[in-house]
Amino acid sequence: MRKLMIALAASAAFAGETPVKDAGTERDLATLAVPETLIIAADIPAARRAAMLASARKFYQFWSTGDEDLLRQTISDRFVDHTLPPGRPQGPAGPAAASKAFLAAVPDLKVVVAQQILAGDRVVSHLHFRGHFTGVFNQNKGRGQPIEFIATDILAVRAGKITDNWHLEDNLTFLQQIGLAAR
Repeated sequence: MRKLMIALAASAAFAGETPVKDAGTERDLATLAVPETLIIAADIPAARRAAMLASARKFYQFWSTGDEDLLRQTISDRFVDHTLPPGRPQGPAGPAAASKAFLAAVPDLKVVVAQQILAGDRVVSHLHFRGHFTGVFNQNKGRGQPIEFIATDILAVRAGKITDNWHLEDNLTFLQQIGLAAR
């Protein structure tokens, strides 16, 4: 028998969270990491739900800022990327390297969490990546092109830490937007 799912207002689920500010824009990065839609399995206890949401929130704040302290707070030392791209190291070094490379290309990158689903030990997130290609990507210099593409993560969260990630990004759209793939 399946448990019923319940939807909570994101503002209630994240009540009492301390905002993180982006020094360059003073934009409240915590609000970007709060999902517009949040669906939670009814059988997840409040404390576990809070820990899962806090880990996911910090993980997406990390992608917007590159702040490795946030990454260390949220990711397990035994982290496994199940969809590891060629050349990216496994473990916590993988997201750290990917973030550095991507923020070098898109320094004003912001990750917006459109929706999240919590079930069992999983957090599934539908994401929007936005910014401007003003840096360098694969030896190509940006000219300020706007970028916007989507991604989906399936995170396993155990004992308050992200242990596993299965992810899919719309890399083709990104490459088209920066001029490295035909439209």
